[in-house]
Amino acid sequence: MINPLRGGPPRGGLRRAVLRAPVALYRMGLGGLLGGRMVLLTHTGRVSGQPRQVVLEVVERGREPGSLLIASGYGGRSQWFRNVLATPRVRYQVGRRRYTGTAVPLPPEESGRRLAGYADRHPRLAARLMKAVGHGPRTAADYRALGADRCHGVPLVELRPDTTGH
Repeated sequence: MINPLRGGPPRGGLRRAVLRAPVALYRMGLGGLLGGRMVLLTHTGRVSGQPRQVVLEVVERGREPGSLLIASGYGGRSQWFRNVLATPRVRYQVGRRRYTGTAVPLPPEESGRRLAGYADRHPRLAARLMKAVGHGPRTAADYRALGADRCHGVPLVELRPDTTGH
């Protein structure tokens, strides 16, 4: 089910360019075209201290307005994930709405439970996304294990907006 040796974040080439294309849309002011399913996350590089950006799928909306759940498809191998663990203060944009807030990794058990819930609500999409990042979960227990594994799985992170406004 979990294969830490397969795949990994693309370091260059066409695959990276395709995955980075939504960042360009946001930078051109066209993030609204991506609707509410994608989020532009601006985080701080843990080594450089410079702002970094990535576009990720929204797994689910939180209970509080502006709160979002996102997944690290490459777990601890994702640069953005490693960066928010080091510096959780972030900015993020969904469509045209912009927020400043905090990235909070979910505890392993909750992360696993919520990833399994996502797979239950969107089985085909979840299966395709997991395959794209080198995983092949088949059961709810497989998804729970993936979500709970911060290193080689697909841990979830909640983006929580500041309560003082956007």
